[in-house]
Amino acid sequence: MIPSTMKAMVLTGHGGIEKLEYQDVTTPSPGPGQVLVQVTATAKNNTDRKAREGLYPTKKGEMTSFQMGGKPTLVFPRIQGADIAGRVVAVGDGVPESRVGERGLLDFNIYADARRDINLTPDYYGHGADGGFAEYVALPADQFHHVPNPDLSDAELAAMGMCSYQTAYHMVTSANLKAGERVLVTGASGGVGTALIQLCRIIGAIPYAVSKPDKADALLGLGAEAVLDRSDLPSFVERVKQATGGKPIDAVMDLVGGEMTDLFIDTMIFDMNTRSDYPRLSIAGASGGNISEILWTRIYLYQVQIFGVSHGTREEAEQLMAWIRGGQLKPVLHGAFRLSDLHRAEEYFVNRGSNYLGKIVIVPDSMWDEHGKPWSLESA
Repeated sequence: MIPSTMKAMVLTGHGGIEKLEYQDVTTPSPGPGQVLVQVTATAKNNTDRKAREGLYPTKKGEMTSFQMGGKPTLVFPRIQGADIAGRVVAVGDGVPESRVGERGLLDFNIYADARRDINLTPDYYGHGADGGFAEYVALPADQFHHVPNPDLSDAELAAMGMCSYQTAYHMVTSANLKAGERVLVTGASGGVGTALIQLCRIIGAIPYAVSKPDKADALLGLGAEAVLDRSDLPSFVERVKQATGGKPIDAVMDLVGGEMTDLFIDTMIFDMNTRSDYPRLSIAGASGGNISEILWTRIYLYQVQIFGVSHGTREEAEQLMAWIRGGQLKPVLHGAFRLSDLHRAEEYFVNRGSNYLGKIVIVPDSMWDEHGKPWSLESA
């Protein structure tokens, strides 16, 4: 039986975690072409916090969320949560009943049209439409992908959500990374960073991770060729040279921005004579600061190509799902919180300590014993 009401964490406006209210709301019904999913786990992403706090400015002094299509799509009340795992419990018109019972993972994008190789007005579930911080959610049937793998728990599946993995893959495809190329991955211990390390290895590129030394063993185990301490800035380029045997980095996958971006460019241009392709910078984050001071002469004289990346394409999402089903991509799950404890999960995420690696997932209280308890961070 599908209940008429459900528990959800509802975002009531821009601001702090007090704007997230645990409420009883009406359970959605699947429309034409949709499935109703009973949520078992939803990964926590930094975009949840940034959208809540209005930290997506495109002009100085602006407080806003995404509005690439010209108007805000984050309207209140809104249920956040983009990376949704769960099971189909009902279908809308045009969707076969045989899908009921499928376990799957959402391609989180709200696409502006049917199929294009670019996505210029990005939006996503949990922002422009209700997401997974709830017990149920109605989603497009063709974007809820069946992942039956019995070796993956639902929490692990959510940790492989498209918000991180598709962003990472679009960074890779935008920069046209190739086998054998040396790739600097910044913010390497987070969801996008750990995805990038794995994706580099899948295509044959060589990832060099930028992180803290206490994450080194875990990142090396994930596939990093070397781990570079981000805290020692004056010697950073020399340490990159040591790690690469004196060869320049071919491309940088930057999630940090701020003052380090100029150093990242230095790692690519110190020996242009040995390069076989243009220096490339894919950037999909600004955790180290939203403003970087860079001489434009360095960009055009060294022919540095810069790619801004937010979301990817349907084809990229489908390729990632194939790799997940095939076992080529592995989950990096840090732990789980109950949905009713989302405030503490938000605080933990912002203040995460030295042992943090990968993703946090949020599990509905009604699903906790089966899908959350084995990964519990309740005592953290």
